[in-house]
Amino acid sequence: QVHLVESGGGLVQPGGSLRLSCAASGRTFNTYTMGWFRQAPGKEREFVAVISWTGRITDYADSVKGRFTISRDNRKKTVYLQMSSLKPEDTAVYSCAAKTGLLAVRDSDYHFWGQGTQVTVSS
Repeated sequence: QVHLVESGGGLVQPGGSLRLSCAASGRTFNTYTMGWFRQAPGKEREFVAVISWTGRITDYADSVKGRFTISRDNRKKTVYLQMSSLKPEDTAVYSCAAKTGLLAVRDSDYHFWGQGTQVTVSS
């Protein structure tokens, strides 16, 4: 069992940056694959990024490649999403999620979810 709490969202201008954090509780955090997803108003939730439990393997949605970076610190039980060159279309509620096993991009493959944090990109 793992409990996830996101933070770091807010309002940012186009071209700006934000770093989201996802703090986890539970002793087995370092065994979980961690993902970030987002959901914009009126749209389905979509995959953003994923990182393996070791941190050595990552994958990104094409829409964020080169702009977002996922990382994790297993000692702090935290996963991060560094977002740069933000665009208005990045506006969404961002949620982190945890799963056992291999990397995955489908939200249905994840077992545990945080409550989400709002990111708004607007001038």
